[in-house]
Amino acid sequence: MKFVHLSDLHLGKRLNEFSLIEDQEYILHEICSIIAVEKPDFVIIAGDIYDKPVPSAEAVRLFDDFLTRISSITDRVFAVSGNHDSAERIAFGCHIMEKSGIYMSPVYNGKTVPAVLSDEYGEFCVYMLPFIKPLSVRRFFPDTVIESYTDAVNAAVDAMDIDFSKRNIIVTHQFVTGAQKSDSEEISVGGTDNVDSSAFDGFDYVALGHIHSPQNVGSERIRYCGTPLKYSFSEANQVKSVTVVEMREKGSLDVRTVPLEPLRDMREVRGTFERISSVEYSKKGNSEDYMRIILCDEEEIPEAMGKLRTVYPNIMMIEYDNRRTRSAHDSIEAAEAEKKLPVDLFEEFYRFSNGGDMSEPQRQLVQSLIGKIWEGEQ
Repeated sequence: MKFVHLSDLHLGKRLNEFSLIEDQEYILHEICSIIAVEKPDFVIIAGDIYDKPVPSAEAVRLFDDFLTRISSITDRVFAVSGNHDSAERIAFGCHIMEKSGIYMSPVYNGKTVPAVLSDEYGEFCVYMLPFIKPLSVRRFFPDTVIESYTDAVNAAVDAMDIDFSKRNIIVTHQFVTGAQKSDSEEISVGGTDNVDSSAFDGFDYVALGHIHSPQNVGSERIRYCGTPLKYSFSEANQVKSVTVVEMREKGSLDVRTVPLEPLRDMREVRGTFERISSVEYSKKGNSEDYMRIILCDEEEIPEAMGKLRTVYPNIMMIEYDNRRTRSAHDSIEAAEAEKKLPVDLFEEFYRFSNGGDMSEPQRQLVQSLIGKIWEGEQ
């Protein structure tokens, strides 16, 4: 079978007070064109369909149009709610829509009934697990200790009673430990929403949403497809894409991407005001792109935003990088570092190096070693 993996549409999103609805409508049209060419058996949307729990009327209209178009191209669509969505709103009418081949995740109730499908290689199952928290799972399993997000996902998966001799796909929206984040995601402080990838052992493909950068986590069978558009300047150098997955007999998996070209790109440019504002420089890229401009002039330029908007109408922000701003930045960082405990500084370094938090035993060990070092210096 072949399917297309999408996620994190964030329909209705505004960025720096700019509405992205026109860009989203354009990119959904591009995705529909790719689906028409690929002719997949089904399409997966792994959460954060909307940017807000109560989406705007234009965002709802846009998703309705998108669903209508892709359901006319492919046999089935599987969509789950993400942390930005209202699970209740996404679930509305789900049983009626199933008759048209559109499967919207119900509000989690402790049970996950798969869609059982088949191809020339036999039966396979598609499980839909919306974004869940420990609190939302705990009440359905009173005899199970559920304290972390990993515990919650483990409990939910264990209750699925999966036949792992068959091919199984799970569509879910969680932060799997080790994934590389961007600035545009909402991640809990301290990584408390991390889910260990072992929670998905046995699945033939894990279609993830939540992280905006396209990437595999540990293996190609556990994948974030990323957003179809750039939603922060930390994503400026990314190539957004559609993930296409082909699965044949159990153990056979082929994952590839089809790049997406946006209506407007998101770019960061750096230089002096004179250079950036010149007509010659503006021709180096699409002047309609969303821009973050970093000026290197030592003196602030009066009314720089208004002047530059005559050349680049979609400037989102202007910053300065000069001796004064670098000095101020260094002073702030140094002051903040001095306030932190040594174990906290080490934990930040560990998180940066390993993409996850230290365990409590590791933290206690580091604290013990720091104490011994300090004792030796006294």
